Amino acid sequence: MSYIIGTLIQQGAKIGGFVGQPRQSPAQLQEQQLRDLLWEARHTAIGLEYNFKDILRADNVQPAFKKAVPVMDYQALYDRWWSRAHLEDEPDVCWPGLVPYFALSSGTSQAATKYLPLTEDLLRGMKRGSRRLFYDMAKFYGLAPEHYTKQMLMVGSCTQQKRVGYHWEGDLSGIMGMNRPRIMERSYRPGRHITDLPEWGERIERIAEEAPQWDIGFSVSNPMWLQLILERIIEKHKLAHINEIWPSFNVFIHGGVPIEPYKPTLEPLFGKPILYMDSYGASEGFLAYQERPDHRPMKLLNDCGVYFEFVPFDEENFNDDGELRSDQPRSLELSEVEVGKHYALLLSSVAGAWRYLLGDTVQFSDLEKAEIKITGRTKQFLSGCGEHISIDNLCDAVRAVDERFHAGIGEFAVTSLREGTFWTHQWYLSAENQSLSSETLVNALDEELCRLNEDYAVERRYALRNVRAQLLPNQVFLDWLSQRGKLNGQAKIPRVLKGEQLADFEAFISK
Repeated sequence: MSYIIGTLIQQGAKIGGFVGQPRQSPAQLQEQQLRDLLWEARHTAIGLEYNFKDILRADNVQPAFKKAVPVMDYQALYDRWWSRAHLEDEPDVCWPGLVPYFALSSGTSQAATKYLPLTEDLLRGMKRGSRRLFYDMAKFYGLAPEHYTKQMLMVGSCTQQKRVGYHWEGDLSGIMGMNRPRIMERSYRPGRHITDLPEWGERIERIAEEAPQWDIGFSVSNPMWLQLILERIIEKHKLAHINEIWPSFNVFIHGGVPIEPYKPTLEPLFGKPILYMDSYGASEGFLAYQERPDHRPMKLLNDCGVYFEFVPFDEENFNDDGELRSDQPRSLELSEVEVGKHYALLLSSVAGAWRYLLGDTVQFSDLEKAEIKITGRTKQFLSGCGEHISIDNLCDAVRAVDERFHAGIGEFAVTSLREGTFWTHQWYLSAENQSLSSETLVNALDEELCRLNEDYAVERRYALRNVRAQLLPNQVFLDWLSQRGKLNGQAKIPRVLKGEQLADFEAFISK
C-alpha cells in the first residue's frame, strides 16, 4: 500500500512541477514581480511617499524605481516605517492591511533583535517556493516511491508565539509551524506538544524519547541543530547510527550556513550515504534552493513575492566595515549581473520590504537559469588589511584541512586584529582529534587560504604578519549562543567576529 500511495504522490509531484514551471525568463518574471509589488502597495504610506503610481507609468519601471526609492538597511526601514506597524499596529504602512506576524531574527550581523514583518502574502510565497522544491526533489533525486510516505523531521524554534497587540511575534520557523495545514500534521515530526515547549533542551529530550516511534525519511534543519538531535537520540538509545531506528532517513534539506564544515561530523551519524539539498530561506522570504543533488548552486525564486537587486560588493559601494557608502548605490537588475562577481542583495517584497539591504552576498554561476551561491555577509567578510576573505573561502579552507588531518572540526570563528603596524588573524576552533595542535591546524588553514584567495596570499607577505588559533571545546560555542539568548533552531555561530560581538565572545571564553 505504501508503494502505491508513494507512487501517486511522486507522480503528482512530477506533474505539479511540469504544470507549475514558469514559462517566462527569470528577468521577465522579476520585472513583472516588481510591477505587481508596486501596484499592490501604491496606496500604502510608503507607496504615497515615493509615488509608486508614477513609477508604474514610467517607460522603464526598474530604473524609475531605483531612482525614486532609496536603499535602506534594517535600522532605516524599521525606524522610519516598520516601527509604525510593529509598535502601533498601524495598517497600510509598507503593505496593505495589518501585519499579522513579526519574525524575530537571530541573524549574525547584529547583536540586537530584529523585528521583520511577515504577511500572509509572504507566507503564501514561501509555501509556493516549498512546493517547487518538493516537485524538483521528486524529479531529480531518484527516491523510491515509498519514500514519499515517510515523515519529515522539522527542527525549528518554539511554535508557542507571543501575542502583542494585533500581531504575533516569534522566530520564523515557529511561525511557519503555526501555519502548517492541519491535514499535513501527521507528516511532520515532532508534533505541537513538543514544538510548543519554550526550552530548546527540553524539546531535544522529548524528541529523543519519542524518536523510535517515528518513521523519518527527510529532515529540514540547520546542520548544527540536526547534529545535536541525532547525537542525543543515538546516545539515549545506544545506537550505532540513526538509520537503525529510521532506516529510510537519507534526505537532508539544510540552510542557514554552508554544509561542508559539518559533513565530517554529521555523516558518521548515518548508516548510509545521504542526499543534501541546500535551501536559501530567511525571515525576509524563501529566496532560492538547490534543484539537483549533483549541482550545488541554487536557483532564485523569481516569482514568489520577492524582487531582487544586486549591488556590486566593491569599494565603490561599500566601506571596510561592510556598510553602504550611499543610499543610492549602483545596483543591477537580474539581466545585468555577471558570473563570478560578488553582489550584495537588495530585496523588495510582499512583506513591505523596499530596496532592503539583506546583508548577504552572492555569486552567479549560471545567468540563464539565475543560479547563485551564497558567499557571505556584507559585514562578515574578513578584510582588516585588504585580504577580502569571504565566508565561502573560510568554509572551503576548513573543509580541506579537516579532510587532510581527519581533525573533526566542529564550530569555528575568526577575527582580524590590528597589532602595531601589522595585522593578525585569530582563529577559534573546536576539533575532536586531540592529537592535533593549534599550530598544525592554523598553519594548514593559512596555506589553504593562500591557495584559495590571491588577495590573502598578497597580504600574507606584507600586512598580515601573523595567524594564530585557540582550540576550544565545541560546547563553548553552544554555551555562548545560550548566554546570548540564541539557543534555538535558527541560531548559528558567526564565522567572522567583529566589534561588540567579538568583545562579547572574548569576554565569555576568558571566564
